[in-house]
Amino acid sequence: MSSLNFTHTVTERFLRYVTIDTQSDPASPASPSTEKQKDLGRVLAAELKAMGVADAHLDEYGYVYGTIPANTPKKVPVICFCSHMDTSPDVTGKDVKPQMVKNYRGGDITLPGDTSQVIRFTEHPALKNQIGNDIITTDGTTLLGADNKAGVAEIMDAAYFFINNPDVKHGTIKILFTPDEEIGRGVDNVDIKKLGAEFGYTMDGESAGCIEDETFSADGATITINGVSAHPGYAKGKMEHAIKIAAAIVERLPKEGCSPETTSGKQGFLHPIGIDGALEQATLSFIVRDFTEEGLKEKEDLLEGIVKDVMKDYPRSTYTFEVREQYRNMKQVIDRHPHILEYAIEAISRAGLRPMRTAIRGGTDGSRLSFMGLPCPNIFAGEHAFHSRLEWVSRQDMEKAVQTIVHLAMIWEEKA
Repeated sequence: MSSLNFTHTVTERFLRYVTIDTQSDPASPASPSTEKQKDLGRVLAAELKAMGVADAHLDEYGYVYGTIPANTPKKVPVICFCSHMDTSPDVTGKDVKPQMVKNYRGGDITLPGDTSQVIRFTEHPALKNQIGNDIITTDGTTLLGADNKAGVAEIMDAAYFFINNPDVKHGTIKILFTPDEEIGRGVDNVDIKKLGAEFGYTMDGESAGCIEDETFSADGATITINGVSAHPGYAKGKMEHAIKIAAAIVERLPKEGCSPETTSGKQGFLHPIGIDGALEQATLSFIVRDFTEEGLKEKEDLLEGIVKDVMKDYPRSTYTFEVREQYRNMKQVIDRHPHILEYAIEAISRAGLRPMRTAIRGGTDGSRLSFMGLPCPNIFAGEHAFHSRLEWVSRQDMEKAVQTIVHLAMIWEEKA
């Protein structure tokens, strides 16, 4: 397998893509949430067409589709490789100025555009595996966009490899690039029938060698408090302030073991993400996360119990408590198709890496795609410190991801 002649152009692609601002917007009802995501979509569709992917196109919702036809007489299941084009709303993605630290020798990396931004060796343990590698960062004034333009570049480079190496046998390969993943709407308008894949892989994971078959299950909870209004000069014994009720609820949340800042591994959490209101009415928004649906229910019951307890002190006020399903742990689906994971693990090994099965403390497009009929674990893209100005990725890890994609397609053909 080491005789495969890879082109190593993934870095060139990545450096082009990150300069295109594709930040999504949770406040926008449009699909895609920002038109600028289509700017990258148009570039990708045009590049795929130029490579020879005849059906490559960008649709009205900002999705890019493409097909690399099979070149084997075997009947091979159709597989899809998917990455998202948008970047996080948390940090600006405009005017990204990527930097490359060549032949990294260890130590801290100070970012030149804002020297207060330092990627500290002690705070980024993954750096110890990057000695001698070329590390790409921003200048410190924006995020990088490796989440998930690293994945996009890797799929594009693998497509280029397949088209230019027709002797490498594979089944039909589908390419899907999505908008709005960062705001939880990445597959809202995907056309599964048009995509036509049986199994999929998102390229959106972290450290080289990682394969993720498990995500959080996720709900959103909204608490609406209806207080009692009165003129503040004559409010004694009458006013029940909705904002103060909401604040009391937040204050009574567990201080340990049930928040993002106090949990890790397989622990879930309750996390307030918004508070809005006035004297008469206030709204609290939460996200609820756990790896099991039983764990979700326990946390939602805990939250409503806190609300009920607080409301005892405000007898004339009322509340509503609404829970909405967001996504579920993709392991429920992937466990029914163990070969999807087995092939990925073998591909990572063939690329010269040690496979590591991990769980995502979050979700991916693959979470929802799995429940839409496209079982879809997540493979490393090499991105680190995502959603921050300290985001980084190494050239060598992206190249290993390209090799993993190629080996994976070859394994599906071999096993058919």
